[in-house]
Amino acid sequence: MLHHSSIRTQDIHRAMAFYEGLGFAVEVRFTTGMTLACWLQGLGTRLELIQVPAPRSAADAFEDEHYTGYYHLSFDLSDQVTGLSDWLDQLREQFRTSDRPFTLKVLLEPCQQIIGDRVYEVTFLADADGLPLEFLRQLGPLQR
Repeated sequence: MLHHSSIRTQDIHRAMAFYEGLGFAVEVRFTTGMTLACWLQGLGTRLELIQVPAPRSAADAFEDEHYTGYYHLSFDLSDQVTGLSDWLDQLREQFRTSDRPFTLKVLLEPCQQIIGDRVYEVTFLADADGLPLEFLRQLGPLQR
């Protein structure tokens, strides 16, 4: 069982606001070394955010086809939403009308993908630091 996934961030307060907008809740705040950190719980998982004292921009893992390493986290919304387009429209409106210090950046609009013998609806968003996040919903088995 995965305990948590960890993300280093330029601004922990901005990152927390982003993930709270996705439905995560702060579980605990703490320090690691001399920097701020927290665990967030939501969407069936736990994330750890760690603020980097002297941040550099992250590589563009989504657009750079030669990038290797961390690519994205993927969240299965199959049991939580009836469609990613409607979910994304609601999320855009929520971010647009909130006091969050950024706008929602969509890297890939909802589309269908065949993965193995299943059909999925998939969309990608960028988090507060530009890291790609995938959201998917299983539509069912591939019809043959």
